[in-house]
Amino acid sequence: MDLGLRPEWQGRLEQVAAMVRDEIAPCEAEFHAEVARDDRWALSPRQVEILDGLKAQARAEGLWNLWLTDEGGAGLRTVDYAYFAEVMGRSPLAPEVFNCNAPDTGNMEVFHRYGSAEMKARWLKPLMEGEIRSAYLMTEPEVASSDATNIAMSCVREGDEYVLDGEKWWATGAGDPRCAVYIVMVRTGGDDLPKHQRHAMIVVPADSPGIEVLRAMEVYGHDDAPHGHMHIRFTGVRVPAENLLLGEGRGFEIAQGRLGPGRIHHCMRAIGMAEAALEMMCRRGLEREAFGKPLAQLGANHDIIAECRMEIEQARLLCLKAAWMMDQGDARAAAPWIHQIKVVAPRVALKVVDEAVQLFGAQGISQDVPLSAMWTHLRTLRLADGPDAVHRRQVARAELRRHTQEKV
Repeated sequence: MDLGLRPEWQGRLEQVAAMVRDEIAPCEAEFHAEVARDDRWALSPRQVEILDGLKAQARAEGLWNLWLTDEGGAGLRTVDYAYFAEVMGRSPLAPEVFNCNAPDTGNMEVFHRYGSAEMKARWLKPLMEGEIRSAYLMTEPEVASSDATNIAMSCVREGDEYVLDGEKWWATGAGDPRCAVYIVMVRTGGDDLPKHQRHAMIVVPADSPGIEVLRAMEVYGHDDAPHGHMHIRFTGVRVPAENLLLGEGRGFEIAQGRLGPGRIHHCMRAIGMAEAALEMMCRRGLEREAFGKPLAQLGANHDIIAECRMEIEQARLLCLKAAWMMDQGDARAAAPWIHQIKVVAPRVALKVVDEAVQLFGAQGISQDVPLSAMWTHLRTLRLADGPDAVHRRQVARAELRRHTQEKV
């Protein structure tokens, strides 16, 4: 089991790390300060200038679309890309700079695997070029979407079209002015069908008549403008029948293919945040003094730093094993490992960030350091792509199946 980065990619990883450290991170404060100017849901000229400049540099250095591990990609395995995702996780801007940002990577993968030639020309190409953004609409306000078989948005065939009615929320990225297309989980079948054959995925242009953005959802009081997580209503939205991916009843098949790699990416970016927080904690502990000693020498801070290092290492290894399992080509065999990391990685990273906040004291919860934003993102990640309890349930079911032939 090879969990290491292949030597031929080491130089490229160092390029990404250097760009994150020297070019992207120094721009973050200015980029986010621009959000408060004029329209919160539009990119300011300065934000566009920052992003375009960084993206041009990434493309020029061959650091573009590294996430695509299938045919036509850069040639990385999932294990290889995990190392890149970790480095990108150290900066909130970095994934977009390298065109490796969620939810676009998952949506690009869907178009790459399941899209028609027309879809690839209309949506995949500009997404791969970084010219547009996209959103993935699954969660609904009126049902417990942690059980995705509850998804209820109506999708009814009328001639050569499907008609969509219902509401979606937490549509991450749908507030971005560049968001041009949604991939939407809908219900196409009745109760007479097996529950995992009642749903489908459909491609919906974001400017379709009948789509109404009701509000931006706030995450701990923040709207995450200009990206946003939107609450959207569909009223008689008509979409060409050919926009349905694979066919009616195949939504879960697509979802599993989309969510597996995406969860690994999320988790490795979380490890990157944990590493950044631990670095900040150590520097703070050595530079700041109280009661005549560096903070690192006070209380249990030695133990706290040691525990953070050990837990990060354990979480990284588990993430890499999940990535290795994905590379073996059996998504069903990889699933229990992905469920494990989806619980472990955000939880470990959240703990490390929280310990760093504690060492920084009041400054740790202020806008002067990125820890509060990191904490908010990681706490949200424990719900995104399924809450911890759902993933633990799947891990337990897989474990119990090893000991019984009964359906658990």
